[in-house]
Amino acid sequence: MAIKKVMVIGAGQMGAGIAQVCAQSGFEVLLNDRDKDALQAGINGIEKLLTRNVEKDRLTEEEKAATLGRLSLSNTLKDAASCDLVIEAVVENMDVKTAVFRELDMYTPKHTILASNTSSLPITEIAAETKRPDQVIGMHFMNPVPVMKLIEIIRGLQTSDETYEAIQAMSLQLSKIPVEVKDFPGFVSNRILMPMINEAIYTVYEGVATPKDVDQVMKLGMNHPMGPLTLADFIGLDTCLYIMEVLHEGFGDSKYRPCPLLRQYVKAGWLGKKTGKGFYEYR
Repeated sequence: MAIKKVMVIGAGQMGAGIAQVCAQSGFEVLLNDRDKDALQAGINGIEKLLTRNVEKDRLTEEEKAATLGRLSLSNTLKDAASCDLVIEAVVENMDVKTAVFRELDMYTPKHTILASNTSSLPITEIAAETKRPDQVIGMHFMNPVPVMKLIEIIRGLQTSDETYEAIQAMSLQLSKIPVEVKDFPGFVSNRILMPMINEAIYTVYEGVATPKDVDQVMKLGMNHPMGPLTLADFIGLDTCLYIMEVLHEGFGDSKYRPCPLLRQYVKAGWLGKKTGKGFYEYR
């Protein structure tokens, strides 16, 4: 199936990034968010990034204008009626996501593929809320989307080969590298990454080392470009906690138990970079 028009739901950092790479790759894009301020912030952020790329000679003014020309704004899911693919990038919460998919199932044509950018939630469960589970799939982009090459493509229990092949082909059109992953809690990326971050938090909680020193060990000793606690602040500590809870519940294994310090920081509202404080302070 040829994908020509895409709706991206959620104008936050991930959604705006997905919309940008789709538009840059020649797709007509509807960026959707019920919050008009968030929608405007999303499109402003895209324009700012494109301008920066022009200044660095990575993009021409003509390419920037063409990209913005392929982007339109939407604040109703009913606009998905004109789309071949919808990519959901809302908050990482099963109730919120399934509500979105139930609406999309009503508004979209029969051929439309419904994709979720979830980083940990089961695609099979999301797909079960629709009358087209064979056309539901996971597209887990990495952050920041315009820079990171990987897309985890997650096949639910009923995802068809045709749906998978269409999304794989589109991922290549986006100049991304698709990796096929089965529908297990955390998939591959977060099943490996989040326990490492959680263990780094435990080393701080137990007084083994400071956040700065933990990050130094992983950067200088393991050649990681960013320390796990800096990365946790960048992702959002609330998101880290939520994914650890999904892993803990999904596998029923104590090795996925979220660190008490992580819970404490989230309860205090110390969510990382987005709130100005996490394991580090941001001004």
